[in-house]
Amino acid sequence: MLVNHRRVGRFALVALLGGVVMLALVAWDTTFPAVQEIDDAWNRLMTSLRVTPLVWLAEFFAFVGGVWINWPLRVAAMAILAVRRNWVQLGAFVLAIVTSEALIGPLKALYARPRPPQGILETTSYSFPSGHAIAGAVTAVGLVIVLLPPGSKRWTWEVRAAIFASLMALSRTYLSVHWLSDVVTGALLGVGLALGWPALFQELRDVRLPRYRARKRAHSGEVSS
Repeated sequence: MLVNHRRVGRFALVALLGGVVMLALVAWDTTFPAVQEIDDAWNRLMTSLRVTPLVWLAEFFAFVGGVWINWPLRVAAMAILAVRRNWVQLGAFVLAIVTSEALIGPLKALYARPRPPQGILETTSYSFPSGHAIAGAVTAVGLVIVLLPPGSKRWTWEVRAAIFASLMALSRTYLSVHWLSDVVTGALLGVGLALGWPALFQELRDVRLPRYRARKRAHSGEVSS
């Protein structure tokens, strides 16, 4: 599944720690004004650059990153992995989805951050963190990791997945339905979970489980002797 799962695991940990740092910066009264100042400046820039063709493109990315595309792709991937009997990949992908979805609602309710003013799309939930950014990263990166074998082809698709997830996240700020810190936090958490679970599962399968079996065999040998 991964050529160097420990290196990927370290990258996932860095991404998750980055997400935690962003959560702390937004939560802490001392740092939040600076975060909001950057968010306000970014929102003004996005508003000043708004033109109809780019609005249409941003709305397309928002739709592709929404539930009507995300979930069918996820279900299809899980079905493919089940048919192939790729249980490690399936378990990692399912847990990435479950943990990411479990985070979105509670974090939004905990922070209760209002969305930017004059958003183009209709929204009903709080702003922080971006559910689109989390889900988009988990789906785009996760699909490539669990469905494609390691190699140059997968690397190409990993780059494409990263570009798509970034554009989709930034499209939310272009439409003024999310602050920049919303999508940065969401992307970091989504990437961390999408990479972290496969790395952990591969560590358990390739390293921990063989060691456990070796110790069990050694113990059985000692008992029988």
